[in-house]
Amino acid sequence: MTHAPTEACGPRDVYAAACPCRDMLDLLANKWSALALGALEEGPRRFGEIRARLQGISPKVLTHTLRRLEEHGLIDRTIYPAVPLHVEYSLTPLGHDACEPLAQLRDWVEVNIDRFPKVLLPAG
Repeated sequence: MTHAPTEACGPRDVYAAACPCRDMLDLLANKWSALALGALEEGPRRFGEIRARLQGISPKVLTHTLRRLEEHGLIDRTIYPAVPLHVEYSLTPLGHDACEPLAQLRDWVEVNIDRFPKVLLPAG
């Protein structure tokens, strides 16, 4: 589906190589991005709370993911002056909008996981 041109980026066609929509699709289709946004749906969270919710993510990958989401306007990072510093992450209105289709995708995967011919289960 091609949308009307805008002054910001011209015609939008995610199938076109030069379309900026691809960068957003890449960001949102990333499992850690989708899960981080989902972890923030219930309200602001500190880094450690997000990391605990996203089992298996390294601090380095979570930091990178949160920075990318902030750079693209999906989350806000708020620093509270305290000793030690208190940092919270929260969804922006754009982030809230992105959560709806991502939640549907997460729900669909959970409901249909047994239908996939080969699912790799984590060792343990």
